[in-house]
This record gives sequence, structure tokens and C-alpha cells, in this order.
Amino acid sequence: MSSIEKGKEVKFPTEYGYFTLVPYLDKENERCHIALIIGKPGDNALVRIHSECLTGDTLFSLRCDCGSQIKMAMEKMSNEGAGVILYLRQEGRGIGLFNKLKAYALQDKGLDTVEANHELGFRADERSYGIAVHILKDLGLKKIRLLTNNPDKIKGLNGSIEVTERISLKIPPNGHDNRYLQTKKDKMGHV
Repeated sequence: MSSIEKGKEVKFPTEYGYFTLVPYLDKENERCHIALIIGKPGDNALVRIHSECLTGDTLFSLRCDCGSQIKMAMEKMSNEGAGVILYLRQEGRGIGLFNKLKAYALQDKGLDTVEANHELGFRADERSYGIAVHILKDLGLKKIRLLTNNPDKIKGLNGSIEVTERISLKIPPNGHDNRYLQTKKDKMGHV
């Protein structure tokens, strides 16, 4: 992936501890992905691959569990003293923010998240994890413990990164995301 440019590391204090933020620019689409690192993650590091969710991560939407998942991942890594969160710019399972909001409108009319994506002409999940493989390798990580409920993330690493353990992020339903969580479980195989 020669179209990836690694940026300068910066100190990044958070309510969960002191992280180092490392930007990676994908020059093909001008998306800047981020590695958020705490401590000195080594072999078998705790890793979260998190796709951007403006509505959940920034606007605190209750329609999804994304914001809660990234907070829980940061807290787990802080407690362990080391870990990496890859924040990938793949909004709306890879369909982009504009189309994600179109999918929200379809969900308001009764479709679930998978049906809404299909109605818009997309697969249930359009994300790719090739950039995650590149970043993890650049960080020197070959074996990881992956914080995820999504088995497709493990497959998306194409065996290039060994996942020694999958650790669930159990977020209790909030009353607004029940159908969303059930659809992820029933139609996408999430834990």
C-alpha cells in the first residue's frame, strides 16, 4: 500500500489516559485514519478496529452502540496499560455519512440497517480492513487480541494479522438501539 503516508506522532491526553495519536493518510481517497496508542503495545496487544461513526462517536446517538464501544475500548486499554485503537474513516459501514443518513430515513420507515443499505444499492457492509493490516504491521503488531463483536473484522485481516483472542464489547441496549443490535446479531453474525 504505497499510497499510505504516515504522519507525525502527537501526544493525546484523554479522560482515559495519555495516548499517542498517529495519523495515516490514504492518498487515494484523502482519508486520514488514526492509530490511538496507549503504553507500549507489544506481541498479543489489545486492539480495537473502530470505524468512524459521527452520529454515535461525536453526536452521542442512541441509535447505535458505537460511541459506547470506543469509550469502553479506551477504558479497557487504559486499565491494561497498553493497546491500540485504529479509527478508520469508513462511516456508515463504508457507505459514507450522506448515504448513512438516507439509510436512517429508511429505518424510520421500518427497514432495518441491512435492508436499508440494500435498498440504497449497497451490501450490508461495504467496509474494508486492508488499511488496518497496513497500520498494524507498521506498528510492528503481528499478533493481537481483538476487541470486537464482529467476526468479519477477523476475516478482513486476511490472516495477515493473527488474532489470538476475540474479546466482546458488551454494551447494554438503551431502548433506542434494540432493533439495530438485534439486526447485527441476526443478519450479520455479531456477538
